[in-house]
Amino acid sequence: MPSPPQAVPFTIDVPDDLLADLAERLARTRFARPTATGWGAGTDPDYLRELVTYWRTDFDWRARERELNAVPHYTATLDGRRVHFVHLRAATANGNRPPLPLILTHGWPSSFVEMLPLAARLADPAAHGGHPDDAFDVVVASLPGFVFSDLPAHGPVIPPVVADLWARLMTDVLGYAAFGAYGGDIGSHVTGFLGARHPQRVLGIHTHHPNLHPVLDDAHPLSAAEQAYLTARSNGDDGDDGYAAIQSTRPDTLAAALLDSPAGLAAWIVEKYRAWGDCDGDLESRFSKDMLLTVATLYWATGTIGSSFRPYYDDSRTPPLEAVDVPAGIRLTPEDRDYPREYAERTYRDLRQWRGPTRGGHFLPLEEPDLLADDLRDFFRPLRGGA
Repeated sequence: MPSPPQAVPFTIDVPDDLLADLAERLARTRFARPTATGWGAGTDPDYLRELVTYWRTDFDWRARERELNAVPHYTATLDGRRVHFVHLRAATANGNRPPLPLILTHGWPSSFVEMLPLAARLADPAAHGGHPDDAFDVVVASLPGFVFSDLPAHGPVIPPVVADLWARLMTDVLGYAAFGAYGGDIGSHVTGFLGARHPQRVLGIHTHHPNLHPVLDDAHPLSAAEQAYLTARSNGDDGDDGYAAIQSTRPDTLAAALLDSPAGLAAWIVEKYRAWGDCDGDLESRFSKDMLLTVATLYWATGTIGSSFRPYYDDSRTPPLEAVDVPAGIRLTPEDRDYPREYAERTYRDLRQWRGPTRGGHFLPLEEPDLLADDLRDFFRPLRGGA
């Protein structure tokens, strides 16, 4: 009988020659002439020039690499493919309740880095204004095709497939009989399918991106609030869907450009942080250059921006998310300000926490880690007896 897969310690170590090549490419960057003022036609060329200059002259990747390696990284081989994850065990003291295992899943254009501020608060609540009994064993997994995780050898990269992979990671590799799950963006879909497909293992799920496409039926007609929400959503095109159309239909064409130009890669990524973050157009009020360039450098060093598009390309193969019967919690942000609770209850049949909308945006674990940590502590506290 084959032995179960093992977690193997992993260290981030970008080769010197790759960093030298990156610096040379940055020095040779050709910048576009502006089509519109500022960010009106995409990433502001003036800001991009400033960011690229900082990347080349001031950004210290080795310092950032040391910070990232201060948390414990691992890989595990599942179905012959590498899965990367951070495993931050709870800081516990004598007499504490056992920590609750919790897997966090990021989205696009994010990486595991987005979850680290939240993970620190969850693993050691006493160090961040919380109670030691609310500590979690936190697993931050990199989606397949993102940074250090391989794409599957066969089949689509869709949320139910990733959910099944995460269930194996948590049980077969890490030995947890039961666990909780949180995710945003793509990670919210993975988290939803974890709850729907693995209720015997998943104690509860939490997200700040509730399901946008619940299964509708004639027996439960739309409420006035639901109808108003759907009408507003269908009429609310702000011209921001072009990225998804390209990534879902011509990912290899786009990847060819972004894999060859670090400036182009940065432009593609930072526009989304500005557009989707709760920053009122002031990008660096929420996201520092060092944070943005840490994300960009990870994509560059691993050559995975193209493979990160696979969830978009494969999205049409994702089945509807059926009812989730495990306990669920939702934190609304301004992104989904008018999302009605009854619309959420079509998917989440045991909705125990409903908060917001308040501050924070698409990248909530990075933007408001204290707010989200409080939500998760409160939500999972009564569920800890099942861990």
